[in-house]
Amino acid sequence: MTPNFTLTEITGLILEEQTELSLADLCRACAAQTDMIVELVNEGVLTPEGSQPEQWHFTGVHMQRARVALRLQHDLGVNLAGAALALELLDELDTLRAQLHRLTGG
Repeated sequence: MTPNFTLTEITGLILEEQTELSLADLCRACAAQTDMIVELVNEGVLTPEGSQPEQWHFTGVHMQRARVALRLQHDLGVNLAGAALALELLDELDTLRAQLHRLTGG
């Protein structure tokens, strides 16, 4: 007897630093309301290109940062300022790890 297998196709999009997302794109990608993304920009968590929300362009890096900030708020109850601080500390940790990696040659 031959087993029955169902093949499920998974499609996705790899977003890099060069990828441009509008505010609406970022909201969809993060399942967030526009006002929440605007708050992340106002708090300095996200720094889009463009002077007005209608002109903002975000990258895949922005999307990742927004998702982390939103998860911190939703899952852990961290306020926006706390989420911004946590992201800043994570960035610093990444920088220190990269410096250590260069120094140790590993």
